Amino acid sequence: MHTKFDWRRMTVTAVMFALSILFLLPFVWMLVTSFKEETEVFTYPIQWIPKHWRLVENYKEVWVGDYPFYRYYWNSIKVGLATTAISCIVSSLAAYGFSKVQFKASKYLFMIVLATYMVPGQATLVPQFILYRNIGLFDSHLGLIIIGSFSVLGTFMLRQFFMGVHQEFIESAKIDGAGHFRIFWRIGFPLVRPAVATYAILRFIWTWNDYQNPLIFLRSDRLYTLTIAMQKFTSMSGEFYSLIMAAAVSAILPLFLVFVIGQKSVIEGIALGGVKG
Repeated sequence: MHTKFDWRRMTVTAVMFALSILFLLPFVWMLVTSFKEETEVFTYPIQWIPKHWRLVENYKEVWVGDYPFYRYYWNSIKVGLATTAISCIVSSLAAYGFSKVQFKASKYLFMIVLATYMVPGQATLVPQFILYRNIGLFDSHLGLIIIGSFSVLGTFMLRQFFMGVHQEFIESAKIDGAGHFRIFWRIGFPLVRPAVATYAILRFIWTWNDYQNPLIFLRSDRLYTLTIAMQKFTSMSGEFYSLIMAAAVSAILPLFLVFVIGQKSVIEGIALGGVKG
């Protein structure tokens, strides 16, 4: 049997492949430049393969040099993991409450919570700054973690998935004597685990890339996260682009690993969202 050649699909595939190569070129250049000597960075035409490889020297200077990245890496990891864990717990519990706990004002209360999402974060910076300074959370990782631990978007996102859990499961558990917390932990949470994993990945990426809050609420150099450290490192090493590229590669590596490890959960979460209703 002869199969008909699909020119349209072939054309779309070729165009998408060319675009993917085009989008990847800056990242490839950044990675290659991080292993170059400074004199080879801006040579023309571009040398995609360095003549003299600096496999260790550039990264050694970034990680344990005059401005050691390992300290700021640990700060970002600590803040990112703590914020993600607390935010997933709080958003999951709130989402379950708004979707499965019925009371007269539940819809109106949810609308009030959802309306707060329309308030830009910049509008609350001054009150937050004054409040944190007065209660002793200014210039601390705990304050930074609390800021990112409560998410209206996460509550709304997970609520949509909890609404897809059949009410019959909840009623059967209530007949067996289970309370809301046990129903949430034993029934609701396992059914929406892919969605929670998807939100956890997004929350970690948002926290890792956050520049505004660390800039406003941190003052001590030892507490800086990686985004602030990158800006300071760039100002200190503005003439050494090979070191800046090595720092940039180091900064995006955790995000790449998080996505590679969690991409299965992301796909399951998208599939769950597509078939839940």
